[in-house]
Amino acid sequence: MTQLAALERHQQLCDAIHQCVLDENRFLRQHQRPPDAGLTKRKEALLAQLDASLEALRAEPAASVRDAAAKALLEKSRARILQILQLDQENEQLLLRCSLAPARTTSPAPGLTPSAAMLQKIYARCA
Repeated sequence: MTQLAALERHQQLCDAIHQCVLDENRFLRQHQRPPDAGLTKRKEALLAQLDASLEALRAEPAASVRDAAAKALLEKSRARILQILQLDQENEQLLLRCSLAPARTTSPAPGLTPSAAMLQKIYARCA
C-alpha cells in the first residue's frame, strides 16, 4: 500500500471515529444517560482500528512525507483527531454528569395534584 493510500484510509477512519463520537455526544445530550452497548462496542472497534492504522503510519519515516497531497492529508487527519479528543472529553463530562445526577422521576408538579376532597367531589358527581 502506498503512503498516500494509507493516509487516505487513515483519514476515512478518523472521519468514522468522529461521526461515532458525535453520535455518542448527541445521545448523551438528548437522553442524559449512558449510551447503549452497541454504540460503545462500535467506538471500541473503531479505536482498535485507529491503533493499527497509527502503527502502520509510524512504520513509515516521517521525513518521507514530502508530497504536498500527503502533507495535506496528514494535517487534516491531525486536525480531525484533535476534534475527536475534544468531543470525547466533552462526552466524558456529560457521562460523569449523568452518572452523578439523581434519577429523574416523572411525578406531577405539586400544584397540579388534586386534593382528596376534590377527588371525592368528582367521584360523587359520577356516582
